Amino acid sequence: MKIEKGKVVTMHYCLSEPGQQVIEDSRQQQPVVYLHGYHGMLEGLEQALEGKQAGDTLSVTLSPEQAYGQRSDQALLRVSKSHIMGGRGSKQVFKPGMVVQINTSDGPRTVMVLKVGLKSLDVDANHPLAGRTVQFDIEVVALRDASAEELEHQHVHGDGGHHH
Repeated sequence: MKIEKGKVVTMHYCLSEPGQQVIEDSRQQQPVVYLHGYHGMLEGLEQALEGKQAGDTLSVTLSPEQAYGQRSDQALLRVSKSHIMGGRGSKQVFKPGMVVQINTSDGPRTVMVLKVGLKSLDVDANHPLAGRTVQFDIEVVALRDASAEELEHQHVHGDGGHHH
């Protein structure tokens, strides 16, 4: 069986910048499970994984455009503390460098606190790896056909996937 649209892929990955220390290694946790071809994975990784099989290993280097995008000054925002999820009614102390979630019109978004004001926070909504070339060392652990329900919902259910 080969990786193609509609297959459930189970894989381990090791993420780094080329020639740098490891940023994240899934072997320290559970393998990643996703439904191939439904935008559940970085597009550059999906393209590199197309046609691979269980047991295959590969190394993929992605430019910022293929991975987490370029950094954008438009992602530097000033938000009211009332938009911080979990912050209402609490005496939460915010500090630069903290990662928090804010409510947006597109749903929750993870941001990093840059500066703390009396009633607002200056935050950076760029992905932490935006603007960086990244390398993924991947091991394809398993493949299976997606269920009809998974295809309908366009994501994996069960172990490693979404639970309803």
